[in-house]
Amino acid sequence: MNPDPTLTADDLRERLVPVALGGEILSYSFARCFHETYGVKTIVVSAIDVRVTSSSRLVDYRVVPAMHQGDEAVVAYLRTLGEELAAAGKIPLVFGNADWHARILSAYKEELSRWFVVPYNDFPLLDEITQKERFYRICEELGIAYPKTWVFDCADPDAAIDADAFTYPLIAKPSNSGRYDLMSFPGKEKVYEVAGPEQLVRIFDMLREAGYDRELVVQDFIPGPDEAIRSLTTFSDAAGRVRAVAGGRVILQDHSPARIGNPMCIMPERVEQIIDDATRFCAHVGYRGFANFDIKYDERDGRYKFFEVNTRAGRNTYYMALGGVNIAKLFVDEYVLGREIPYQEGYGDRLYTCVPARVVRNHVADPQVRAETLAYYRDGRIGYPYDCPGDTLAHKLWAKITWMHQVDKFKRYMDVVA
Repeated sequence: MNPDPTLTADDLRERLVPVALGGEILSYSFARCFHETYGVKTIVVSAIDVRVTSSSRLVDYRVVPAMHQGDEAVVAYLRTLGEELAAAGKIPLVFGNADWHARILSAYKEELSRWFVVPYNDFPLLDEITQKERFYRICEELGIAYPKTWVFDCADPDAAIDADAFTYPLIAKPSNSGRYDLMSFPGKEKVYEVAGPEQLVRIFDMLREAGYDRELVVQDFIPGPDEAIRSLTTFSDAAGRVRAVAGGRVILQDHSPARIGNPMCIMPERVEQIIDDATRFCAHVGYRGFANFDIKYDERDGRYKFFEVNTRAGRNTYYMALGGVNIAKLFVDEYVLGREIPYQEGYGDRLYTCVPARVVRNHVADPQVRAETLAYYRDGRIGYPYDCPGDTLAHKLWAKITWMHQVDKFKRYMDVVA
């Protein structure tokens, strides 16, 4: 669908229909912002009932088994939904929670654009920059720091790793996270921390036996706790110009095996160097829309090193909204209305968090960082995406359950600090 700058605010209230794939926190975050800005409900399509989202009055939640039945099944459902919405004169805008959602929507963008606004880059670009070894090649060209990296092809039956040649610990992770996300096998983890040679060989063999046929990326382990990690979200226009940026210092990540690395608590922090690096990257490749960069500060050389770019809005994009940037309006102005977006930054003075203060108190080891973070809680300067005052009592109950569940989960996977 092509942008239409003649659409009025009344048109958007009557015709705009956000469609979110997946029932996770990002869908709720955007549903909240779309409702606050345009007064519309978001259709959420998920294979499972995520109660904290489905209980919300801000969404039209649909449990659709096809969402776990492969690309063709997902696209077939979207065809039917798109035809239904188009016949009703609606303007549906579709987006996803996960890397594999982004790949599907990008790969089928031309067809889906008959009915939907599809705010993703064309597939050749998306595929290129989400292959981690290719991302690092671009970083090398632009002088953007990244961890020392080696790549091994899991599809090559003759490939072997000389595991004794490395210095440990290392990090190992699949190059193609979109493809890997859809796999299920015993021992699967999002990212593997590798303590020694035998473990590295075991991981390589396990992925090959499971049928993963892309590259395994092995990286130098950058020392430092969770708070050495930085998250940066950008939004770029059709010319690749970054029009909005926000980011922060990750205070705590999820440490459960299936969700390891997901930021759970982020303190606003502006770092000029990583903004400049991300801006040059987006301009260089002609990137459009939301991007989320994972970065870590390396105390050994004082540099911020880029791990990857997620070619979609990250699950923590609500921190941009907390900083004053309207994330729903970015989508609409760029893709629906075709309006010029003024440059804006969303740092503000509020802590993005999905965990109670008790989790920070128990699991942030650095006394100064812990004290700074707890001050946000004490002063009431925190933002939890699910904490929406006008939502249903059922949603508020599930939001509280989800919030308090983090106490036990962090105890299970992280040590309690002294």
